[in-house]
Amino acid sequence: MKTVRFHETGEPGVLRYEDVPEPFPGPGQVKIRVEAVGVNFSDVLRRRGDDYPEASPTPFTPGSEVAGTIIELGEGVAGLAVGDAVYAVPRTGGYAQYVVVDAAMAVPLPEGIAAAEATSLVIQGLTALLSLRDAGRLSPGDTVLVEAAAGGVGAYAVQLAKLSGAGKVIAAASTPEKRAFAESLGADASVDYTEEGWPERVRELTGGRGVDIALEMVGGNILGEALRAIAPFGRMVVYGQASGERAFINPQELTVDNISVIGFYIAGYFKLRPDLINALHEIIGHVRDGRLSINIGGRFPLSRAADAHRFVEGRQSSGKVVLEPWVDV
Repeated sequence: MKTVRFHETGEPGVLRYEDVPEPFPGPGQVKIRVEAVGVNFSDVLRRRGDDYPEASPTPFTPGSEVAGTIIELGEGVAGLAVGDAVYAVPRTGGYAQYVVVDAAMAVPLPEGIAAAEATSLVIQGLTALLSLRDAGRLSPGDTVLVEAAAGGVGAYAVQLAKLSGAGKVIAAASTPEKRAFAESLGADASVDYTEEGWPERVRELTGGRGVDIALEMVGGNILGEALRAIAPFGRMVVYGQASGERAFINPQELTVDNISVIGFYIAGYFKLRPDLINALHEIIGHVRDGRLSINIGGRFPLSRAADAHRFVEGRQSSGKVVLEPWVDV
C-alpha cells in the first residue's frame, strides 16, 4: 500500500510517498480503508522536529485522524461490521491507504457526514468545544478571543463560542480575508494580531476590560501579548504552538489580575474521557440543524502531502486541510 512518512526531520520535502506492507488487524482491532486523513499542525511540528509532547521515531508516518470504511475485523470485535463508515484516531500512521486501530477508537459516522467532513469535526471540533467549555470554563456572557480564527480549530471556536452563550467573540487573524471569513462565521469583531498594539485594540473592543477567555495556539511573543488582553480572573487556554517558538511568562503578569493559563491536549481526552462521544454528538447535532458550518480549506492527494504541509505551514488555509489516499491511484 501507499503511505507517506519521513526518515529524517526537516522541510516538507522530507515527506516520502512510498510503498509499505499492508497492516492486518489483531484481536480487538479493525482494518480501515482510509478515504480522508486530517492534516494538523501537530504533523508539521513532528516533521520539523520541533518540541512535541510525544516522540516521533523515524521512519515516522504522521496522521492522527482518519475516516473511511471498515474492511476487516479482528477476533473478538463486536458492535462494528465490515462496510461501516467510521472515524478513527490511530494517533500516528494515518497518512496511508489502510490503517489498523483498536475497535474502541473507531466511531461510526452518522449518515450524511462525509469522510473529509469527519476529519474536520472530530479533532478540530472537539478541540474548539472542549478548550472553551472544559478548560476555559465558558459561562454565558463571557467575552472570547480566538487566535487563528480562520483556521481549522479557530473557525469552529468562533461558532461554538457563540452557540455556547459567549457575549462577544473577537477573532484574531493575519489578513483582511481571514478576518472577514471569521466575521462571516459569527465573530463580533476582529483584529490583526501581527500588528503592534493589537492587545490594546482588544481591550478597546471590550470597554477596556479585556476578554474572559483567550484561545492561544501561536506561542512565542504572541502568547505574551495575548496575556495583556485578558480581563481580571480571565483564562488563557494554550492548545498549540504554531510558531514553534517558546513562550516565557512573568508570573507577576498572572498574579495581580488572577489570570489562569491552562494547557489543553485533545489526545489526552481520547485516553481518559470515555464521555467524549457525547460532545461529538453535540457538535454533529449543530451541523445537522444548520447552526454549525463545516469548512474544508483544502484537499490534496496523499502523494502531495508535502504540498499540503506547505499550505498549512504557510497559513494559506481557511478551514480543515485533508489528504485523500485514493485520488491519485
